[in-house]
Amino acid sequence: MKNAIILHGTGDSPENFWFPYLKRELEKQGYSVWLPSLPNSKFPNLKDWIPFLLENGKFGDETVIIGHSAGAQIILSLLEKLDVKIKQAILVSGYAKVLRKDMDSEKNVDEYSWEAIKPKCEKFIFINSDNDPWTCDDKQGRIMFDNLGGMQIVLHEGHMGSTTHNQPYKEFPLLLKLIDF
Repeated sequence: MKNAIILHGTGDSPENFWFPYLKRELEKQGYSVWLPSLPNSKFPNLKDWIPFLLENGKFGDETVIIGHSAGAQIILSLLEKLDVKIKQAILVSGYAKVLRKDMDSEKNVDEYSWEAIKPKCEKFIFINSDNDPWTCDDKQGRIMFDNLGGMQIVLHEGHMGSTTHNQPYKEFPLLLKLIDF
C-alpha cells in the first residue's frame, strides 16, 4: 500500500506551512498519509524522535518520506536504523552537518553512515535554497547528494517555511511533481 510520512522541523507542527497541503494532495492520489506531531519539537533529539517513528510509522517498499529542516535531517538517522528499503526520501531544507556547534541538541549528528543509509532508499531528492537563513542550504544538500546520489534541486526560496523569517509557504506544488505516483 502506498504510504507517505511527512515530518516537520524544530518548533513546528503538522499544521504549519505546506504540510497540510501536501497531506491533502497525497490523499487525493490514494496515499495513506501520516503527518505526526513529533515529540519535544522545540528541542528535537534522536532519543525521542527515532523510537517514536520506528514504533508508530509504517515502512515498506511503497513508502515515501518527506521531511523539512530537522524533519529532513532526522530521515538520515531513521534510514540508518530501518531494516526495510523505502521507495523515496525527499529532504527539504535538510542538512548533513551540524549547523551551529553551540547548539546543544542530540538531533545534530557530526557524521552519518552513508553506506548504511544508501541501500535503504530507492530514490533520494534533496531540495535546498542558496539563500537559506538557517544555513540548511545548497552546500548542505550537496553533501547529502555526493554521499547518496539521487537528485539535488537548488532554489532561491529561503527556508521554504519559517515563522521567524515570515515565510508562510502554504503550498509546495513542486513536491507533488517529484513524488513517484
